Amino acid sequence: MIRNYFKTAWRNLWKNKFYSTINIAGLAIGLAVGIMILIWVQDEYSYDGFHKNAGDIYKVNSHLGKGSDESVWEGAPGPIAVFCKQSIPEVVNVVRIDNVNMKLQISYKENRFFGSGMAHVDSTFFSLFDFRLLQGDTKQPFPNMNSVVISASEAKKYFGNENALGKVLTTSGLGNFTVSGVMQDFPANSTLQFKILFPMALDADYFEKSGGNGNWKTIDEDLGSFSFQTYLQLQQGASPQTVAEKITKIFRDKKGSDAKNDFFALQPLTSRHLVAADGSTDAQQTVKMFLLVAVFILLIACINYINLSTARAVIRSKEVSVRKIIGAAKMQLFIQFIIESALVFLFAAVLAFLIIYLLLPLYNNISGKNLVFSLADRNVWLVVVSSITGTLALSAIYPAVQLSSFKPIQALKGRISFGMGNVFFRKILVVTQFVFSVALITATIIISQQLKYIREKDLGYNKENVFKVPLKEELQNHYDAVRAELLKQPGISGIATSGNSIVGSYSSTGDTYWEGKETGRTFLVQTNAIDQNFIPLLNLKLQAGSNFTGGKGDSASFILNETAVKEAGIKDPIGKSFTLWQTKGTIIGVVKDFNYASLKDPVKPSVFFYKPSNPVMYVKTSGKEAPGAIAAVQKIWQSYAAAYPFEYSFIEEDYNRLYQADQRTGALFNVFTVVAIFISCLGLFGLVTYTAQVKTKEIGIRKVLGASVTNITSLLAKEFVILVLIAFIIATPAAWLAMNKWLENYTYRISINWWIFIAAGAAAVLIAVLTVSFQSIKAAIANPVKSLRAE
Repeated sequence: MIRNYFKTAWRNLWKNKFYSTINIAGLAIGLAVGIMILIWVQDEYSYDGFHKNAGDIYKVNSHLGKGSDESVWEGAPGPIAVFCKQSIPEVVNVVRIDNVNMKLQISYKENRFFGSGMAHVDSTFFSLFDFRLLQGDTKQPFPNMNSVVISASEAKKYFGNENALGKVLTTSGLGNFTVSGVMQDFPANSTLQFKILFPMALDADYFEKSGGNGNWKTIDEDLGSFSFQTYLQLQQGASPQTVAEKITKIFRDKKGSDAKNDFFALQPLTSRHLVAADGSTDAQQTVKMFLLVAVFILLIACINYINLSTARAVIRSKEVSVRKIIGAAKMQLFIQFIIESALVFLFAAVLAFLIIYLLLPLYNNISGKNLVFSLADRNVWLVVVSSITGTLALSAIYPAVQLSSFKPIQALKGRISFGMGNVFFRKILVVTQFVFSVALITATIIISQQLKYIREKDLGYNKENVFKVPLKEELQNHYDAVRAELLKQPGISGIATSGNSIVGSYSSTGDTYWEGKETGRTFLVQTNAIDQNFIPLLNLKLQAGSNFTGGKGDSASFILNETAVKEAGIKDPIGKSFTLWQTKGTIIGVVKDFNYASLKDPVKPSVFFYKPSNPVMYVKTSGKEAPGAIAAVQKIWQSYAAAYPFEYSFIEEDYNRLYQADQRTGALFNVFTVVAIFISCLGLFGLVTYTAQVKTKEIGIRKVLGASVTNITSLLAKEFVILVLIAFIIATPAAWLAMNKWLENYTYRISINWWIFIAAGAAAVLIAVLTVSFQSIKAAIANPVKSLRAE
């Protein structure tokens, strides 16, 4: 019996090759895209879940100040770890991580490399986290202060196939280190990504030798530096809220009234990838949006299949009736049609797998991921089986029920009526498809408009034709000579330096004071060291006062941005005293606010202090002369720092990198929109085919009575245009709400104009008309004699 079902199903598919091809193609594309999105979503939600105790591991986040002054830091003071170990019994284990935010030259014998992805960590790192140590002692990874643990890929880079343990690496500025451990490369779905780990004792030694921080002489005492990522493993069932309150109480008791507004919160490790320290869920919203898009596309594929199946129901009615008359039961027919659907899905799934294998490299390139579609992966199987099973169940049942429910006598007489309910249901399906499509078109337009706004917005400084070069110590020590030589070169119109790049986050501190500052107030400012050429080279505007002159007096002078002056409440700031890091000076200028970080964030209070030579050099050139300017800087580099590879980047490129994730989201939405529209059009094509078949005799009579091709085409197309307009009316408010929520991620954003929805609706109507017109015109030009021959 089962064999007969499959034989009959195969014959039917083979007999109707055109419709079978459309069915299989629509389902295959929908499944392929849906599965790829769901694999991406699954990967996003899998971050840090591989740790055995992931559910009990939390990160300590610091909340400093209150009200408009409140800021959230991902770091915490070093003593927090000490407090937890000594005074909070709920804490089972604790580890501190202090990132090394620089590239370090590392040498082995005659070979020189650049190391990145570095951090100082406590010795408990490998006992709290489940990063595998291939060689070395997990409990004591650092035998002494000059030990280092490196990843397997770093070991391969430095030593080839030699055993890395015991080898000595020489670094520029930090001394020699003996390899005491080799760890497996961190998984891609880990928020922590390190290649080289130094002992925390090294960080502590440097801190003590540099004189500490005021009255605090060790990192275990320093309550003023919030630079340590601190992770806690709690006892099972322990309340993170209770632990956070205990940490806050101890901190306030130790620091006094200055900390009365500060508190700490614990963030689950598994939420770190998608939830920011301040609780914002921008990344999580994007993942949920993609999950919704995957569901939409799979639903559109289901609707497409249902519409095409029901469009063919009229033709198959006599076949079903004959089967019923000769004894076929309704359940047998139902099983027959379910098997037909299963066979279609089998072919579609095979084709979907092929599409995934072919397009996955392109998909990875657009999404910035390195996803692998392996059927040996349990998670991939989970996504594939759930997608195919869910889609098959939704798609196959309704057509099977409908096709097995024909009344045989009426069907054989040609009097078939599916009822108003069935017709209405099919119309709902088409409307649903185009609701999704119109919403995706709208989202695509709004995302592209926001990204265009970001590219074109005046940031408050001139980033065009300016490239930056990280200066090594050798160049900083000879900066005046380097600058003088470069300014002689054609194509170079200006040179300046700063402590931090103008693009991205600056260093922050709360160690500030001015006359009138309230006692106990935590006022965090972004700080940047600059020379006297920084402001004019980048065309920053002074709102009041003057720039640095390069004289000795500049060492006790500060320039604040407008936000710093406003939030500090300093009236007539020029000439007023201001203290930064216990250096008392005078405010000599106020610079207009400029966007140095992402436009998702508001401009933060900033303080600029003078330093004649800094780690970042800016070179102003022109578009045509840029290659010559870069070559000139490289030549100077070789004269002073030949041991280091030359590096540079244009500020505009750095700025664009801030929005790389958003650009990828926009690109993916473009792809998803095209796929959704294509599959929706297949469904629409199926429904118009069905309508043309049902109205064959009506069309014939109209033609005999003198109706033109245009009249008949309009008759058939009008109904579907109305359905698309209904979809537009439903999709517009839903799309507005969703995209308005997405735009809230940006402090600086576009307004959603009415023309965007009109454009999306017009595009959907145009696509629908083009789809419907083909079958409508075909029906309109058919010979009426053939359709009326039986009358």
